[in-house]
Amino acid sequence: MALTLDEAVAQLGHRLSPKRRSAATRLRRLADPIAGPSLLEALQREVRDTRTWETQYQIVMALGTCGHRPALGLLQELAQRPIRATMVYVALGDAIVRLSTPEDIAGSLRWCLDSGTPMLADGALRSVAMQRLTPDAATIDYVLDFLGPLDPHDGLRFWATAAAAGWPGPAVKTFLEECAASPRTDVASAAASSLQGKYQTYSPL
Repeated sequence: MALTLDEAVAQLGHRLSPKRRSAATRLRRLADPIAGPSLLEALQREVRDTRTWETQYQIVMALGTCGHRPALGLLQELAQRPIRATMVYVALGDAIVRLSTPEDIAGSLRWCLDSGTPMLADGALRSVAMQRLTPDAATIDYVLDFLGPLDPHDGLRFWATAAAAGWPGPAVKTFLEECAASPRTDVASAAASSLQGKYQTYSPL
């Protein structure tokens, strides 16, 4: 049987990393704000051990889905540290955007794009796509300008292409038409759907 909220919170302190990861994954699905403080404490402990990056990833994602904004400062700090397991950056970018206030989302997205860490940018764009957010026109232009110089095979185009289903403007249409001819089938498929204004359903790790 699936863990209850209380069981999952308690299991965050288990001595085995797979058990802690399972608890964080469950709390990510439950998305209950009550779990936020416990997840933040768990992350503060977890980051001391670089070997448990998969558990760190799930804790960060759970903090994002639980909407625990007090974690934002730590997440931004971690995003500026060197991390060998770069998938953690994806979770950080995703959660940073999720935990930003509506007025700060554009700034947080730009911050991630400007970080010089591609996986952090990828996570931020994924968050925009998964939440089906429509940034303001200036931020959309910023994203398109960021992606423009990238190689056609660059995976960073994928989540922006998926997110753009709800984005207005001729520049967005031009971007999607270019991506629809991408040599990457995932990007081309997402672009084809977005050109029709249709969001696809994704289940990221």
